[in-house]
Amino acid sequence: MQRKVLITDCADAPGLITKITRVCFEHGLNITKNSEFVDHAHGRFFMRTELEGSFEEELLLNKLQSVLPEKNHTKLVDAGKKRIVIMVTKEAHCLGDILIKSYSGALNVEIAAVIGNYDTLKPLVEKFDIPFHGISHQELSRSEHEEAMQKAITAYDPDYIVLAKYMRILTPEFVRQYQSKMINIHHSFLPAFVGAAPYKQAWERGVKIIGATAHFVTDSLDEGPIIKQDVIPVDHSFSAEELVRCGRDVEKSVLSKALHLVINEEVIVYGNKTVVF
Repeated sequence: MQRKVLITDCADAPGLITKITRVCFEHGLNITKNSEFVDHAHGRFFMRTELEGSFEEELLLNKLQSVLPEKNHTKLVDAGKKRIVIMVTKEAHCLGDILIKSYSGALNVEIAAVIGNYDTLKPLVEKFDIPFHGISHQELSRSEHEEAMQKAITAYDPDYIVLAKYMRILTPEFVRQYQSKMINIHHSFLPAFVGAAPYKQAWERGVKIIGATAHFVTDSLDEGPIIKQDVIPVDHSFSAEELVRCGRDVEKSVLSKALHLVINEEVIVYGNKTVVF
């Protein structure tokens, strides 16, 4: 018995749910879960369907194409564990959270490798018997450094790349190779306080909440489609350092929740937004 997830993204039209589910039924597939959403402002229909059975993928997708509106985006993906590569710099909290949740089975991922531009986190990674690749940026040009990282990533053929506090700006050329495949955690409730020092900006502004945002990486810094956000309350007594310390808990929680949604195929990228089921 195989398990797959059918993702449908198309122009809205009458009877779409009936048409899609009928095709699944005709192919002998059992629907175990179904969710749908209509963006009425743009006339767009989205549906996520969990299926089990014996799949003839090409025949199923061809039949769906015949009943759906033109220019639809329909895909059938395997349910289950996804393979990731994690990129890090020096901070351990987000990486450590993912390592522990993967080890315990709370996060359904295979961590193929961790790549760092410093070796600071190598001892932590090796405790989990996971390969660590230290690729320093200090003696390489930006293009040489990114070429070395790309070579390391390609060797592991990951489904997704996770930037767990990777504190270097990536070039558009590098990012384009991993569209909708690279997930970043930003230490701010975007779109507020973009850039490298959001907690200092938040402290100077006297904010009453701080948060974190997990998003897909695009060419525009910290402006990719948002997957997950959360906040915690703070007040005037917090120093900038205390905001950083409190923010770490939000960051690791938001990143792992976002990763859980993505690996379970519960996120559809739509323009610069996401539909999250």
